[in-house]
Amino acid sequence: MGSTYEPRILEGGNLKGSSKEVKHGKTAHNMSSSSLRKKSELVLVSKLRNGLLRQFLTNLQEVLLGTKLAILFPAVPLAIIAQIFHFGRPWIFALSLMGLTPLAERISFLTEQITYFTGPTIGGLLNATCGNATELIIALFALYQGKIAVVKYSLLGSILSNLLLVLGTSLLCGGLANLKKEQKYDRKQADVNSSLLLLALLCHMLPLMFRYAAGNNLPMKKQTLALSRASSIIMLIAYIAYLVFQLKTHRQFFEAQVEEEDGEGEADEEAVIGFPSATVWLIGMTAVVALLSEYVVGTIEDAAESWGISVSFISIILLPIVGNAAEHAGAIIFAFKNKLDISLGVALGSATQIAMFVVPLSVLVSWIMGTKMDLDFNLLETGSLLIAVLMTAFILQDGTSHYLKGLVLLFCYIVISACFFVMKTPLHQPNILNASIESSQGAALVA
Repeated sequence: MGSTYEPRILEGGNLKGSSKEVKHGKTAHNMSSSSLRKKSELVLVSKLRNGLLRQFLTNLQEVLLGTKLAILFPAVPLAIIAQIFHFGRPWIFALSLMGLTPLAERISFLTEQITYFTGPTIGGLLNATCGNATELIIALFALYQGKIAVVKYSLLGSILSNLLLVLGTSLLCGGLANLKKEQKYDRKQADVNSSLLLLALLCHMLPLMFRYAAGNNLPMKKQTLALSRASSIIMLIAYIAYLVFQLKTHRQFFEAQVEEEDGEGEADEEAVIGFPSATVWLIGMTAVVALLSEYVVGTIEDAAESWGISVSFISIILLPIVGNAAEHAGAIIFAFKNKLDISLGVALGSATQIAMFVVPLSVLVSWIMGTKMDLDFNLLETGSLLIAVLMTAFILQDGTSHYLKGLVLLFCYIVISACFFVMKTPLHQPNILNASIESSQGAALVA
């Protein structure tokens, strides 16, 4: 056993190894997910003489057993069995939600494996589209079933959980674990994400304010929808500019901390499966995520009724926490190691991706489907987003951190969660606050 590094050959003739160029393709999302991975023991598999069988079992072991969340994989077949044999719909919802947790982490893993062979630019684009694949797929199925409220709630919940829960817990745990150290992070990345989140906040607030300014004027509601679609196009253009900024012109803003982490171990800088296998597995995992997402969307109302909680609470609080548990746990682990740049990259990067890519894409897809989804997320939801974005921007403005900042963000999330827990708004009815305001506006017009 020496220290000499010898790359091995995978299927397709690709080298299993790393290079400086490949390392540059690694993002905070990859680093976060890798913290929950474990090395697979391939002693028995390596003794097989049949090359194809050995390769298949190696890939199977790496993909299914290469994560600490492998214990949750049985929930996937159980959810399918529960659906086939018509078990209780709340059970189908719970099992599907549990199965999405390891699948989301494995999609991140497979995306990283493909990055080793495609280079940093293509890898960055894959992360930009697959980084929040679970939320996107759930949103598309909810749109297909006409459940626009579920789409809005789940996407809003993803932004809130990243900004308040994940970032808050990371700063809190990192501050407590490093009380005697001064915690610093690169403000450049935080400033870029904060500015984009403020742009997204503006695009959400304008349709809301436009609707209240117009009152109950029906033509104005159509104009609100048109404004939302135009704003969505602007947000997608801004997100493309953000990708160019992140992957090309100012890549160093997003990679300094990652390169520092790379120096701790060369073993983690190798591909463990080949490009063809990773691509096939990624397609298969995405198909399973789509199936479970369909189960989640189809049973969410029955689960809410059975458990005695609102659909809004399940969509805003439970779905984002469970669906991104692996990524969130990784961000907290790196905060313990005093690597806040990675934690901030995960939390702010995911929130930016949801707000600037998934939300406007959902609006445009609903336009294509003939469904009228806009950026008006109602008063309470938009107000919560306003507080979350402003609190995050203020707390991250000085480039230093301590546990009290994290505690404040975490308490904000708890209060918002309590608000949606006690406010049990029916899924197909307008927000109670909005309804009361609109009725008061109508009374004022009559008077």
